[in-house]
Amino acid sequence: MKDYNNQNIKGGLYRYLPLFLLFFSVLNEFDFNNLGLKYFSFNFSYILIFYYSLKRNESLGLGLVFIAGLFNDVVTGLPMGISSLIYLLLCGAAAYLRNITLSPSLTKDWIFFLITILCLNSLSFIILNFFFDFKIIYFDEIINIFFTFLLYFIFSHFFNFIEDFFKGSRFVR
Repeated sequence: MKDYNNQNIKGGLYRYLPLFLLFFSVLNEFDFNNLGLKYFSFNFSYILIFYYSLKRNESLGLGLVFIAGLFNDVVTGLPMGISSLIYLLLCGAAAYLRNITLSPSLTKDWIFFLITILCLNSLSFIILNFFFDFKIIYFDEIINIFFTFLLYFIFSHFFNFIEDFFKGSRFVR
């Protein structure tokens, strides 16, 4: 009986950890201003959505990604639907890369991630500037894109470690 409970706990954790991390990251808008690091910010949601849409597409459903985007819009004060659109396009880009790639490589994923976030942030800036007259500080956004791109490499290794931990476990089906 105890082995069965361990199987359920680890299986559930393996299945729902990406979703929990996604909602935690959009609902808990943390920044590093309290630490005195003025020019350090990154978008963990982009990294998480791209990685899990690319590697384990069944872990994040598109409907839940859309809802997470709506929550992000409420928390950050953006017009409703902007983050959802960007998140869904990010899922689409990851699905496209997954389908065209014959031999997966972290370097290719990393470069494609950079191109994707540049295009999606440009689209977001255009929508926010032209349709909503939303004030954007471009230098802060460039810093955010830069650190998001750099930290994708680190978080990818971390997520791979988590995946290997659970795949090596006999408890996950």
